[in-house]
Amino acid sequence: MDFKKQTYTDHVVTYIKQSILDGTYKPGSKVKELVIAKKLSISRAPIREALQILIKEGLVVWTPQKGKFITKLDPKQIRDSYFTGGILEAAAVCSVIQKYTARDIKSLEELAEKMRLVAENGEPIETLAPLDDKFHQILFSRIDNELLLEFCRRACQGISKFLLFRYWIQLYSVEEVYWRHKNIVDSLRKGDVYELEGCIRNHYLDAGKRMSEICRRETEK
Repeated sequence: MDFKKQTYTDHVVTYIKQSILDGTYKPGSKVKELVIAKKLSISRAPIREALQILIKEGLVVWTPQKGKFITKLDPKQIRDSYFTGGILEAAAVCSVIQKYTARDIKSLEELAEKMRLVAENGEPIETLAPLDDKFHQILFSRIDNELLLEFCRRACQGISKFLLFRYWIQLYSVEEVYWRHKNIVDSLRKGDVYELEGCIRNHYLDAGKRMSEICRRETEK
């Protein structure tokens, strides 16, 4: 795989995330730097940097004397993560609601419209993962509280689209995903703090409940 030197770390992050999505790395799998280095034909330094980024995002955990592993969640952890993440993201976004520009809102609308087209064209729900990721990145972009951002990311961001992707694709139809995001955009455009707070919080709460239930059923099989 050919990488430009300055983007090695970013490419490793993308590679690991994609490996989680396609099932190469399953929850609880050990992440071996040497294996990745050989696979991508790069040194181990950017791999270590990439793993530190993924640890901060909550996708990878480090266990002393054992190594680094893809995070594994149980139903209660899923429910708790989304409950907490919804409260945090809703509070964070609403605290800076006046900072979102017309361009921000337009970008969110364009992403929601792309989601609608995915539904209209009958494309698989997997197509929505990068769109959803960009959507929440824009929401996070105006938040200048780094501690709060870190807690938000660790609670939910990334987990919904990577660790729990096999559940995520079972939660909603493509059209439902579009409407869930459009409602957030509409609330933000109106500048209604209370409506926006409830919309984001419920966005996560409902997904967490559904995910934890799917996970519970699978663990009982």
